[in-house]
Amino acid sequence: PNGAGKSTLLNILAGLVVKTSGAAKVWGYDIEAEMRSARSAIGVVPQELNIDPFFTPRELLEVQAGLYGVPRKKRRTDAILAAVGLSDVAHAYARTLSGGMRRRLLVAKALVHAPPVLVLDEPTAGVDVALRRQLWDHVRALNAAGTTILLTTHYLEEAEALCNTIAIIDRGRLIACEAKELLLRRLDSKEMAVTLDRPLGPRMPEALKRFHVENPSPARLVFHYPPSRVDGGAILAAVRDAGRVVREVTTRESDLEDIFLTLTRANSDEARRSKAARSSLCSRSWRRARPSSSGRGRPSPSPDSTIISFPPPTGPRCRSASGCPTTETRRRSSSRSTASTITATS
Repeated sequence: PNGAGKSTLLNILAGLVVKTSGAAKVWGYDIEAEMRSARSAIGVVPQELNIDPFFTPRELLEVQAGLYGVPRKKRRTDAILAAVGLSDVAHAYARTLSGGMRRRLLVAKALVHAPPVLVLDEPTAGVDVALRRQLWDHVRALNAAGTTILLTTHYLEEAEALCNTIAIIDRGRLIACEAKELLLRRLDSKEMAVTLDRPLGPRMPEALKRFHVENPSPARLVFHYPPSRVDGGAILAAVRDAGRVVREVTTRESDLEDIFLTLTRANSDEARRSKAARSSLCSRSWRRARPSSSGRGRPSPSPDSTIISFPPPTGPRCRSASGCPTTETRRRSSSRSTASTITATS
């Protein structure tokens, strides 16, 4: 989903964002301990078009190769332009190129130092169908030549058609990362629509009641079933046992979009439950720690409670780092005031 952390992850791998914790490697190289090797092993194609309009494609690739320290004798400018189909416009200004050519030029720039890993950050966002297919033809060719492709996209049908391994990130968490075939089998669900020779009637036949079936129109049945436990042939046999003739059958398998919605919805529900539990615990702790109505004295903790002391807050009420309100209990004297307390149930 939007804001899940995809671009942030890519920027960390590319060295544009400093990670706060954890470890990350590119092609086996640690991005901090082996910074130069990690940078050389990755090529990034950003979502935005960051091309100098007054340079030609050939000049842009030569400049990019120089920035990566590629010697002139080892540069593959002409070969890269030919691979992305830009040889005919190699000496034209970048501002005169079409949108598809500019996208391919971004891919060419990322390939000048021959990285084993190529990162594509939503490369087809906002482009037409013809250009999208053209770009994917080039991506397939690069992958066939031995380049590992890391793709981020909102078009799940593209990920399902192109990728061997699929990862799903939601709210900064990696909630799935496995082979496409295994991921698609997670949702054990299939749909079969059966068109009958005549209307079914007001009552569902007994032979069909053991299935999860809907009757959206008089002569149409829609069955929802787990293919690992229910055979589609058994459903058709039950329809025949009910005295009906099948005119047409269509089936629909679970696709990546169904898996995505199921996993992200479950992750959202878990996040809401966790947040509600933290809020409830914090609220109970605050109520138990409130001072008496006179403003004097300290609440008596229960035997199974733990007392946590903090430095005096700056006002009668403050908020802790977690956003939970705390209550101050002060005893004014000539030289000091008491520390506030929070009672947390253990």
